[in-house]
Formats: sequence, structure tokens, C-alpha cells
Amino acid sequence: MTDDTASAVPPAPPPPDDEALLAECRVDTFRAGGKGGQHQNRTESGVRLVHAPSGITVTARTSRSQHRNLRTALTELRRRLEERSRPPTPRKRTRVPAAEKARRREEKRRRGRTKDMRKPPTPEE
Repeated sequence: MTDDTASAVPPAPPPPDDEALLAECRVDTFRAGGKGGQHQNRTESGVRLVHAPSGITVTARTSRSQHRNLRTALTELRRRLEERSRPPTPRKRTRVPAAEKARRREEKRRRGRTKDMRKPPTPEE
């Protein structure tokens, strides 16, 4: 098979614990904005994780708590990394290629000629 995606080795799964995963990431905090009033506008509760080995960026800003947003971002990053490390599902073949159809037709013709040669000759031959 010459398909590059099937022969490529999937990336390694993410580290088992959060500390090791955080060590591979750059953590940025920012003002989340949106609903929450003055508290959310003044505190940097939004969290952005950039996973250095893969380049995946995850942002969490739903909660008013920076720690809760960090846990949310770690969960999402772990989900994306596990999804990337899963091998791709093999393609289901659907349509028979034209070359394969032609090959099958030729095989049928060849088989028919072989069977015709077994018959006794007709009087007009």
C-alpha cells in the first residue's frame, strides 16, 4: 500500500499525569471577557495552553476561576492528544476501480476460451 497516512506512525499518547503534561506546555493567562462583570474584566482567569511537541493550542475561559479553567483546558488538551495518537480507521473500499473491472472481464474471457477448447469440434469447423 502506498498511502502515507496508513504507514505513518501515530504520535505518542499524552503523559499520564497533569504535571508532566503541564511541563510540556506553555501556559498563558489573559482576561477572559464576556459575562461576569467587573470581576471577570479585572482578573486574568482565561487560560491558553500551547503544547510544544504537537503545536496544539487549547483555550478555556468559561469559568471565573483560573484554576477551573486550567483543569478544563488540560482535559481538552488530553482529549485532543489522545485523538491524535489513535491510529486512523482503515478506509472502507466502496467502488471497484475500472482497472480491476477490466482485469476481471479479461479473466472471464480467458476462462470462457479455455472451456470452449474442451468442447468437441462442430461439423462446420
